[in-house]
Amino acid sequence: MGRVKRTLAPYLLVLPGGLWLLMFFAVPMATMLSLSLQEGDIVNGYVFTGHWQTYVEAISDYQTQLIRSLVYGVIATIILIVLAFPAAYWIAFYGGKRKATYLFLLLLPFFVSFVLRTISWRLILTDDGFLLSPLKDVGLLPENFHILGTSAAVIGGLVYNFLPFMVLPIYVALERIDPRVVEAARDLYATPITAFRKVILPLALPGVFAGVLMTFIPVSSDYVNSEVLGSSSTTMIGQVIQSQYLSSSNYPTASALSFTLMAVLLVGVFSYARALGTEDVMKVATR
Repeated sequence: MGRVKRTLAPYLLVLPGGLWLLMFFAVPMATMLSLSLQEGDIVNGYVFTGHWQTYVEAISDYQTQLIRSLVYGVIATIILIVLAFPAAYWIAFYGGKRKATYLFLLLLPFFVSFVLRTISWRLILTDDGFLLSPLKDVGLLPENFHILGTSAAVIGGLVYNFLPFMVLPIYVALERIDPRVVEAARDLYATPITAFRKVILPLALPGVFAGVLMTFIPVSSDYVNSEVLGSSSTTMIGQVIQSQYLSSSNYPTASALSFTLMAVLLVGVFSYARALGTEDVMKVATR
């Protein structure tokens, strides 16, 4: 009896999480896949016909928005790494006893709703707002200068809203670095730049990898920032999917776009992981 319990124990431990994923991920994904291959309308209902042409039509009609979303995702992720790494580095190595305080201050704005934070940026960046209006009054900016409705506004909103998701994994990776390793590099006459490049950066790669996974996927599929801060020329694929589901009730097209986006993002993530060398990253993380 004891041997049976020991055999079943691991499976019983993963059972709740497995059931959760089955109910709220696998089943919805299977339902969406089935729906993307159906034909019909909201009035007469939809019937499964295996209509793969929906994917061809969806990609053909909205390839611009799909490519734009991926480009925005790549740009925003690169900016996030550039901004997050110095912040995480400073907190990890120079934060001292106040590390928790600095992390709390970093996260404090994010206790406010995602949508409210995005709308607040719209109020800040409006043409007659308290940021641009004074600059225009003193002649530092031309009267026709504007930020709202541009790619810069959308990407800026994405970077702001997802910054903690990049900072925290990098900070955790940097926090795990033994200071004696860095001291040993300096004892071997390594310059600060060399020590950073040869020691700190490789050891921080697991955090960078995790940060990219946590930001690139939601950034590329986001629709709130492009809806609030953008215009018709900055429409992202998330907006299209939302519109097809809720406004047009075109469920097969929306499902096909969702699966296409998920497939493209997975290909991008796996390509990034292969280029970075996840085996090497995991070896570094476990040393």
